[in-house]
Amino acid sequence: MRLVVLKEIAEDENLRRQWNELVQRVDQPQVFYTYEWALAVQRAYGSTLHPLVFLAYGDNDHLCGLVALAVDGHGDHVSFLCATTGDYCDFLAFAEHKEAFVSAVLADLRERGIDEITLTNLPADSTTVAALERSCANFRYRWFARTAYICAQVLLSDLERSAGDNKPVLPGRKMVRRSLKAMGEQSPVRLEHARSWETIAPILAEFSQAHIARFAATGRISNLTRPERRAFLEELGKLLSERGWVTLTRMMAGDKTIAWNYGFQFQGTWFWYQPTFDSDFEKYSPGFCLLTKLIEEATELPSLKVVDLGLGAEEYKERFANQTRETLYVTLRTSAARHLREIVRYRTAEIVKASPGFDARARRMRDWLRRLGKRDEH
Repeated sequence: MRLVVLKEIAEDENLRRQWNELVQRVDQPQVFYTYEWALAVQRAYGSTLHPLVFLAYGDNDHLCGLVALAVDGHGDHVSFLCATTGDYCDFLAFAEHKEAFVSAVLADLRERGIDEITLTNLPADSTTVAALERSCANFRYRWFARTAYICAQVLLSDLERSAGDNKPVLPGRKMVRRSLKAMGEQSPVRLEHARSWETIAPILAEFSQAHIARFAATGRISNLTRPERRAFLEELGKLLSERGWVTLTRMMAGDKTIAWNYGFQFQGTWFWYQPTFDSDFEKYSPGFCLLTKLIEEATELPSLKVVDLGLGAEEYKERFANQTRETLYVTLRTSAARHLREIVRYRTAEIVKASPGFDARARRMRDWLRRLGKRDEH
């Protein structure tokens, strides 16, 4: 195995082709693993994220492993390049190369003086988890993993069907019918999908404004207030639309857009990635209605197997889900003190959640952790 390290993702057609061929051949391929996704992150966040991409080449110089990482400004902390944008992040390699590839990457990072590795949204069912846990001690990294998210999913083949019209039986059917009728009083409600950049570009600003307004109406700040996030969605739309992987969906009545979903269709999965709706229609549960219609449409497309509802444990997602996928927050540290602090802090938080009367002892524990933090143990 020959390891190549890139500090910049080259806009190279051969690299793109090999990268995406590997993505599509691994177990459970994801749009978040693609060359286009990593390139969009580099273009939008290049001032703060510094790529450190590992490529492994095997026999006949074929790409057999890759992982897109990023190093912080201090040069001693590494994370997944796509950690803040992708629902899933992973080390990609064929089964026979996975452990050797993970070990080779850890060895290189250790040689670079990387003291801390944070791997967010690593799928719990990935073979990478066991490979990392087995390999980390060889390079004096201390392992800790906890649940990051439980991602709700809809396995389309397992949906109950109505006897009459064979349509999927989804939650809140009566409410959805009433809402669609009310919202479509002047013109029937329909879904429209933009998949080319020519059709996405004119409505992307409208989507961003609606997302910002919706969050503001609930006293929150949308991530689309940040220019980097808007630039990322724009770059992603340009790049993924060339491959037919992005789908910006609008639920409309006449010329009025009621709800949006910036999502993707990739390798049998439709991703519910970044939805929003017009707050003027809130009483009709437009987001719930959009997801209902999207799932109904997905069941009619033989190429689709799953609707992935993504990160976040919102109650409405649980109503639709018939399966879940867990992701992990994994840290590898050389510092024993930092490693211990993280474990104690996490266990304390879990106890506090389960036992509200534990607050006083928790405060004492936090004081102890602060004192421990002043030490510089390695």
